[in-house]
Amino acid sequence: MYVNADLSRRAVVGPDDYHWVASPQPGVERMMLERFGPEQARATSIVQYAPASLFPPHSHPAGEEILVLSGVFSEVAAHYPAGWYLRNPPGSSHRPSSAGGAVIFVKLRHMMGCEQQSVRIDTNNAVHWREFDGGAVCALYADAAEHVALLRLDGGVSLPHGCPAELLVVHGELRLDGHGYAAGTWMRFPEGDQAEIHAGVPGATLYVRTRGPAAGAAA
Repeated sequence: MYVNADLSRRAVVGPDDYHWVASPQPGVERMMLERFGPEQARATSIVQYAPASLFPPHSHPAGEEILVLSGVFSEVAAHYPAGWYLRNPPGSSHRPSSAGGAVIFVKLRHMMGCEQQSVRIDTNNAVHWREFDGGAVCALYADAAEHVALLRLDGGVSLPHGCPAELLVVHGELRLDGHGYAAGTWMRFPEGDQAEIHAGVPGATLYVRTRGPAAGAAA
């Protein structure tokens, strides 16, 4: 299956576009944002866990990245409420579940093979944030290929460092080329895109991925 697989084109998916697709496990549904092949493929999705749903133990040969958007996401005895960022490196394994239900943003099979460390960051903790004029940044991960951060922007403030590779509107409203986009909107931009991006009047919290460590908003 291929969804938004042409990387030379801008892709925008808003909450009104969501179409939930059943996963191999009962109670777990996915909204596919991008996919580059069959079930075991590089993909980006919003995943919805119904209460008491779970996956059996499984591995991630090319890694997995998660941002918990709502509810509580669990890995056996470890429980991650909304706002936690998780990064499971290539070759890792886990048994995900949710007792009360959860919605998570997930990226699969996009990591570099040399990545080895797991990452667990509670973005609700102020110690992880650094303020700048017009907002704040929470650095999540950086390597030679990508830089990942959460950004909080005050109303009307432009995205620092220009157009990113990818973003998700976590809270608030984003303005792209004069149009407003609500929380839950995912965007991917081709290299060289000149998009004009700033927070709407209520401000915005964004997951942002940029190309290379030096280009990120948290650099």
